[in-house]
Amino acid sequence: MFTYVKKAQYHETDQMGIIHHANYVKWMEEARLAYLEKLGLGYKQVENESVFSPVVNVAVQYKAPVCFADEVEINVSVKAYSAVKLELAYAFFNKTAKALCATASSVHCFIKNGKIISLKKDMPALHEKISALVSDKK
Repeated sequence: MFTYVKKAQYHETDQMGIIHHANYVKWMEEARLAYLEKLGLGYKQVENESVFSPVVNVAVQYKAPVCFADEVEINVSVKAYSAVKLELAYAFFNKTAKALCATASSVHCFIKNGKIISLKKDMPALHEKISALVSDKK
């Protein structure tokens, strides 16, 4: 698991003074990219190999609001991995309010030259690193 800390910004709030729901998906991407970077799998590095990882599915369950200047911890972990598809789980914890504010997941595939690929075949080193994360959870 990886923890990413985010301070809620004023421009991310809606008319009610809480963080607009669409920003959670942006925060998920920030946390995911930071997680992969920490693992030595920086997105730029992977893209330099002409491999991209588009979002296939995203789901967010909102539980409590986040307001301007609140500090949020986003815990990211690998939920499932198949060499073709990666699913990540997210838990958003509002440190300021001491409350779980959202849970989420995102599913990504891997493509090269517009075609879905298997990392096991096309990027074995990356495949091994992600596989190790899944193995560590068992």
